[in-house]
Parts: sequence; C-alpha cells; structure tokens
Amino acid sequence: MRVAIIGGGISGLSAAYYLEQERAKGAPVDYALFESSDRLGGVMFSDKIGDCIVEGGPDSFLTEKPWASQLCAELGIANDLIGSNDSQRVTYILVKGRLVPMPDGLMFMVPTKLIPTALTSLFSWGTKFRMLGELLHPPSPVGRDETVAQFVERHFGNEVVDRLADPLLSGVYGGDAASLSVRAVLPKFVEMEEHYGSLCRAMLAARKKLAEMQKAKRYTPRPLFSSLKGGMQQLIDAIVARLDPQRLRLSTTVSQLSRKDGGWELITQRGPEQFDAVIFATPARIASTMLAATDGQLSEDLGKVEYSSSITVTLGYLREQLKSCPPGFGFLVPRSEGTRMLATTFVHTKFPFRAPDNKALVRCFLGGSKDQSVLKLSDEEITALVRKELKQITGVAAEPWFVKVYRWDRAMAQYTPGHLERIERIGVALKQIQSLSIAGNFYKGIGVPDCVRTGKEAALHMASLARDGSFGNKITA
Repeated sequence: MRVAIIGGGISGLSAAYYLEQERAKGAPVDYALFESSDRLGGVMFSDKIGDCIVEGGPDSFLTEKPWASQLCAELGIANDLIGSNDSQRVTYILVKGRLVPMPDGLMFMVPTKLIPTALTSLFSWGTKFRMLGELLHPPSPVGRDETVAQFVERHFGNEVVDRLADPLLSGVYGGDAASLSVRAVLPKFVEMEEHYGSLCRAMLAARKKLAEMQKAKRYTPRPLFSSLKGGMQQLIDAIVARLDPQRLRLSTTVSQLSRKDGGWELITQRGPEQFDAVIFATPARIASTMLAATDGQLSEDLGKVEYSSSITVTLGYLREQLKSCPPGFGFLVPRSEGTRMLATTFVHTKFPFRAPDNKALVRCFLGGSKDQSVLKLSDEEITALVRKELKQITGVAAEPWFVKVYRWDRAMAQYTPGHLERIERIGVALKQIQSLSIAGNFYKGIGVPDCVRTGKEAALHMASLARDGSFGNKITA
C-alpha cells in the first residue's frame, strides 16, 4: 500500500514517522511526503543567532497534552525537554498605558482568590462585583454555539472580554473572542457552566480537588509549557533523521489530485504518480481545492475553515538594557489600547537555554484576524513600529543587537462558531473515503501536541487498512 502525505509540517512529519514505525513492524505500507517549500517543519522553525536560540513559530507546547512529549521520548530526545520557569511566571495586561500584573488566583480568566481580585487595578469595581455575583450563576444546559465573547460577557461582563479573553485568545489562536467558538476553544468552560453554573465555583472545586491530590501525592505539578533545549526545530530534526530521505519530496508541489483505478493520482512538476491512499497535512483550503471533484460537501466544509496571519519579531538585547522591563513572562495588549502589538514575551525569563545570562530576548506578536494589513509593511517598518511601541509600554529605548522578523501567512486556523459541526461532517465523510485522512491544526486542536496526534492517528489508520487489505473500496458516489 502506497500512501502520499501532502504537507511537510509537524502534522505531515508525524504521519511519516508513525508510518515508518508501522513499516518497521511489518505493515505492508510505503509512503512519500510532498512539501512545496524547500524545508520541512512548516511554522516550526528555530534560528541560532549568535549564542541565542530564536523561535520563528511556536516556542513551546502545553505540557498537559501528552502527544508531543511522547513523541520526544520515542525519538530519544526526552532528556532535552525543558519546562517553563513557572516560579517567575507573571503576566501583565496593558491597561490605560500601564502594565498591570494578572492577580494571583486568576485561572485563565476566572478569579479564584478574593483578596487579590479585590485589590487588583486590572478590573473596575463594577466588574469585581460582577465576578462576586457570578458565584450565583445557575447551571445551564448546552444550547447553541456562541462566541467566547458572548459566553464570557454573560458571566463576567465586557471588561473581562476586552482585558482578558480577547488578548489571551489572540495569543493562542491569532483570533478575537467575538469570532471564536466557545465550544471549540473552551470546551471545559462549557462543561463547567452545564454542571456548576458558576465558573468561579467550578474552578474553586477544581483547585480543591487538585490540592487534595497533591496532599495525597497523587499529583505532581509540572511546568505549564514544555520546549526543547535546542529549540522546537530539534523535534523536526529528530523526526527527519528517522525518515528515509528518498521518501521526502521537497520543493514539490502537488497541483492536482484525482481518483483513479480505486486509488489516487497525484500530479506534480515531476509528472503523475499513483498512490493507494492520501493523508492531507495542509491548511484546509488546499485540501478543499484538491478534493472538490471527489466530494463536494467535504470540499465545502474544508473551504469554510478560516485562517489568520501573524508576524513575530524577536529583538536581542543585553540584560542591562532591559532594567525598565518588569519581571515575568511578558505582557498582553487589549485591542482597546490602540497599539498594533498584541503581546510580548520575555523569552530569556520564560525558558532556560535560550540566551546567556548577560543577554535577553524580547519576542513581539502582531497581526491576527483584526490586523491582517500589518503584513503589508516592510521588515524595516515593522521593526520601527515594534521598537516605538515597546518604548511606549516598557521604556526600553536601547538599540537591539539584532532583530528578526518572521511572517506567517494564513497559518492559524480559526475555530469559528459551527466549527465542531464542520469537523463532525468532515469525520463522517472520511469514514466513507477510507483511503483518505486529514491532519493539521484545524482538525482536532491548534497546538503542536494536537498536530502530532492527528498525524499519528492518520498513519495508524492507514497502517490498519494496509494490514487488512481493505483500502480503496469506499467512496461516496
């Protein structure tokens, strides 16, 4: 059985790795991976600038999601996993031009400690009383899908949407709270509302249970984020080292895909090639175009997945030049503040092994669904903009010893209302087309672990079909 993997980001590489593992176990399966660019890894890319490690895309992944860590263990690089410096984790919110630390006990956007919440200047007294009253919020059955903004506003009011929900989600999804589905993005919050009514009461119950588990030594706190000593690129390099270079087709664009003789025909600049099965590990819009003649509804659902673009800018400084910066991981900027910068991370504080003790890395984020036009600016214009706003917010006016700008065009999938229904329909369609699988950040989660998981699931599905000899015989009329 020959499998074509279209896309060489972390999802496609994960699929290739697990197909390689199944091949080694005796599964009658072979594969070829097609990547249109001249490098593998997609948005996962690390630069070595001087004695610093600079991330172009994601700098880490959530530790609680196991798939990326498990893959690192399988690849023999688990000893190089590093955790975020959570003892120094303080995040600030820019409020009326001033950086205000998020109060202790604030779990995502839900307050769980009375005194820190009462004393913070992050919220007005009206919002604080609203939070107190939220404790009386009655349980509510799951109804229609709504946006995160609508959900949070019902519980805590619009100020929490503006100062917390929107900037937090902008950093993760590159979107805004008014256009993201709460069921797709914050499913645990929806469950909390259904069972407890009040998110505050639900979080207090969760904190109590966690404390009991820690006391009974059934739970050991772990860092919130994980990365690798050599940067996220280390994961990409470790996967590629396990793959046969002859099966990796770089700078090869699949221009057309069609059904032929119970299998699939791919056309690239090298000509047509026959495969028994296909794994799409591309943005949904690419799969949509290629599958239009195979399944119209599937193509339509894939085509409706929206994406946002972003820019990351990393600036290198000497530590002594950042004396005006507050301690902690960095800060988030509500859109109401009127800046184009969405967030800034103090990388040298967040992770070890990123910069020597005398140097610092400041990473700034721009773009997102509300500011796509920023991508039209030149690197020089972006650098000037970032330095100007960084000076306004933190007082840092020093000349950085390097600046690196990374652009990611339509790279972040947007989980808009109705996304889960779309994904369900896509899943039904794939059951009818057994020789087709999908992986990627739009499918079952936005983060690196989710991409690894979808790639692995696609590979194991294909290996199972190969062993059964049952591929290629199911397709919608």
